[in-house]
Amino acid sequence: MRAWMLPAGSDGFDKLYLAELPDPEPGPGEVLIAPGAWSINYRDFAVAAGKYFSGALTEPVVPLSDGAGTVLAVGDGVTAFAPGDRVQGSFFLDWIDGPPVMSRALGDGKAPGMLAEKVLLPAQGVVKAAASLTLAEAACMPCAGVTVWNALFNGGRPIGPGSKVLVLGTGGVSLIALAVAKAAGAEVIATSSSDAKLERVRALGADHTVNYKTTPEWGTAVAQQFGGADKVVEVGGVGTLEQSIAALAPNGEAAMIGFLADGSPPNPRALMFTGGSIRGIFVGSVAMANALNAFIDAHGVKPAIGKTFAFEDVPAAYAHAWGPDSFGKTVIELS
Repeated sequence: MRAWMLPAGSDGFDKLYLAELPDPEPGPGEVLIAPGAWSINYRDFAVAAGKYFSGALTEPVVPLSDGAGTVLAVGDGVTAFAPGDRVQGSFFLDWIDGPPVMSRALGDGKAPGMLAEKVLLPAQGVVKAAASLTLAEAACMPCAGVTVWNALFNGGRPIGPGSKVLVLGTGGVSLIALAVAKAAGAEVIATSSSDAKLERVRALGADHTVNYKTTPEWGTAVAQQFGGADKVVEVGGVGTLEQSIAALAPNGEAAMIGFLADGSPPNPRALMFTGGSIRGIFVGSVAMANALNAFIDAHGVKPAIGKTFAFEDVPAAYAHAWGPDSFGKTVIELS
């Protein structure tokens, strides 16, 4: 089988190479999957650069956490899946439900990666894909989609009809959050530095938009113009957190999921005036993935896919996802 790989000591996605590997066979408790589509997350660039939490790669690895495909075979003892089932991987292989279990994470160099023609996973780390999604759409869900579900519906302040949700930028997580929040009956405010991208976001259903380049104090603007946000899907990290705190409505929550923007940690005292909070998010569990997929099927949610590349063009897909023209999810499909 073919697989894209990163070498030991990789310092960037320009080190990706296509390799021929032996076909895996499922053992007891394992599921053999033939992925048909994959998507790229910001986290995948950190892995390729050797800057992910697990550190520099110590051996050649198959990257990517996000892929969806069809079950080819199952090992002894597996009853939840059968050949032909449409499935996706679970970002964390051992976080089934309940409190976080920070263990094996797909594509981090310590656990299997999805960017291959065949992938072997433990059955507990496999999730049935939403029936209403194509494989390309389902491939957007294991990391970005589950992160959104955790941010919007878990913790002490789940959103619902009438909630106000602020999404930052036009990346994959933010646009999936837009789609899910709208399906839940929320009012959505979106930011970007590009008026052209804001126009596209409005076409996807955003109720309000703010250009953070022309409105540097965008958090205050959100609070004053729209009454603040009950939930902020905070993808920037310390570089945007001060504005996200300023944007909170009374008792609002900033769901901290990313670290895209550099900066200094803000003074949290503004939280005292709103009763707001910050909750750390690190993707989610198998149970959250299943809940998300049920919601998707019930509400017809679709991820925004900006551009699609062939399996043979993986380096170009990475370059596009890293560049300024990316919008929503960048997807790779097997031709």
